[in-house]
Amino acid sequence: MTCWYEGPLAAFDTETTGVDVETDRIVSAAVVVQDAPGSRPRVTRWLVNPGVPVPAGATAVHGLTDEHLQRNGRWPSPVMEEIARELSEQAAAGRPLVVMNAPFDLTLLDRELRRHRASSLDHWFEATSLRVLDPRVLDKHLDRYRKGRRTLTDLCAHYDVVLEGAHDAAADALASMEVVRAVGRRFSARLERLSPSELHTLQAVWHAAQARGLQAWFARSGAPEVVDPAWPLRPDLPAAA
Repeated sequence: MTCWYEGPLAAFDTETTGVDVETDRIVSAAVVVQDAPGSRPRVTRWLVNPGVPVPAGATAVHGLTDEHLQRNGRWPSPVMEEIARELSEQAAAGRPLVVMNAPFDLTLLDRELRRHRASSLDHWFEATSLRVLDPRVLDKHLDRYRKGRRTLTDLCAHYDVVLEGAHDAAADALASMEVVRAVGRRFSARLERLSPSELHTLQAVWHAAQARGLQAWFARSGAPEVVDPAWPLRPDLPAAA
């Protein structure tokens, strides 16, 4: 029987105007689908004119300028519905969804749906459950004592995954998928008996524990940062509506 990490997966990634899920906007997104390791991925891309200025710092990361997005990007409203529909179709097809740092990308999509469609991400998964695989959560739980950063670039280097064109949504989504497959193989003895649905539930517990640990570290350091334990979607705030 084929293990989940050797089977069909989908992956989702965004590029944005910043890192605040409540106020920042999506400027590009991609869904990558792969039926098996090494098979040709199918890629769906979206380019968005967010209707707000893109800060220079964000442009320096992903290379998308106001001028380019205004000329080539689509208005957010139909795009957000298309993305949500694509994700729900992948879930209905039984494909687990790989999302690196899921509370960021999925929460941002949820806020964009609320902003532009008077909807929510949960609405699209009322009939079919979303099963998320987050390489950051998986790696941090399974190899918790390894020192160093755990960005996508770091995880790709650690698991020998080639990342071509970092900070392109499709490239990052594909690399995240390859990292999840690599994590599955490396820790197969601990993962192969777990289904994606079971892993989804476990990752929520693991992420909450990781968040508590990081919050405690911030408290000892006197830092004011607040770490949200929710995964894979942060609860709605009135200001996001």
